[in-house]
Amino acid sequence: MRMAMIGLGKMGGNMVRRLRRGGVEVVGYDRAPEVVAQLAREEGMVASSSVADAVAKLSSPRVVWLMLPSGEPTEQQVRALVPLLSRGDIIVDGGNSNYHDSQRRGAWLAEQGIGFMDSGTSGGIWGLENGYCLMVGGTAEVAKTMTPILQALAPAADRGWAHVGPVGAGHYTKMIHNGIEYGMMQSFAEGLELLRGKQEFALDLAQITELWRHSSVVRSWLLDLTAEALKHDQELANVAPYVPDSGEGRWTAVEAIDQGVAAPVLTLALQMRFTSQNETGYGYRLLSMMRNAFGGHAVKQAGGRK
Repeated sequence: MRMAMIGLGKMGGNMVRRLRRGGVEVVGYDRAPEVVAQLAREEGMVASSSVADAVAKLSSPRVVWLMLPSGEPTEQQVRALVPLLSRGDIIVDGGNSNYHDSQRRGAWLAEQGIGFMDSGTSGGIWGLENGYCLMVGGTAEVAKTMTPILQALAPAADRGWAHVGPVGAGHYTKMIHNGIEYGMMQSFAEGLELLRGKQEFALDLAQITELWRHSSVVRSWLLDLTAEALKHDQELANVAPYVPDSGEGRWTAVEAIDQGVAAPVLTLALQMRFTSQNETGYGYRLLSMMRNAFGGHAVKQAGGRK
């Protein structure tokens, strides 16, 4: 089977490598020609000089998988692909798009006779070695056509991927997945900070996280990664206390509001990331000022003085 991969960044490039090693022929395009050349040289990917060139090297039904930033880059590429494709061809969006956008795009592409699949893709930089967890939305017909590709990308042919529902369901499932991920990360961060703060016990966080990895209730891949990192550096002095948030964490919080479902852990985890991004700290300055105004509490100056 031959398909095209558009966008060969960290995720897209490694997905090409895994597909090639799984026996799938891949035509690849990226705006960085050196990346295209490297994958062609190392993995036998068929290089292309443009999206149109990549599509021209496919046979029907043509499958074009996009690994692009969500929003306008994906929107523009989907619309640019339509004149190049024919009825029965398939576009897959494997990026972190908003599921509302996926539903809209799927409906529009259906009017053109073009199939669409939204793939929530998890696995990060470890997907090449471990396989990707793929949550896909689309029609049964599209899912059947895509099965060999999904099996090659997944940890195994019979696990790690699932056709979870109609168009939009894949990105919706991945959105909630990322919301849960925010909560888990925040919980580990808070708990480990409490352990570190108990100075009278001089607790070894590397030892404790390694301990928890074996038969404890909180064991997980996230804990595995944390334990490995702490084994090499517990002070984290060179890591800035700034945590970005992807769109999916925000979308999950909005979805909870729309459904009227209480999701305090997921929402607060997102808010904590906002706090880390507030370089001015103006709200905290206001809080300090208020305490001083009503209670005469000392105000710590920016330089460390009181």
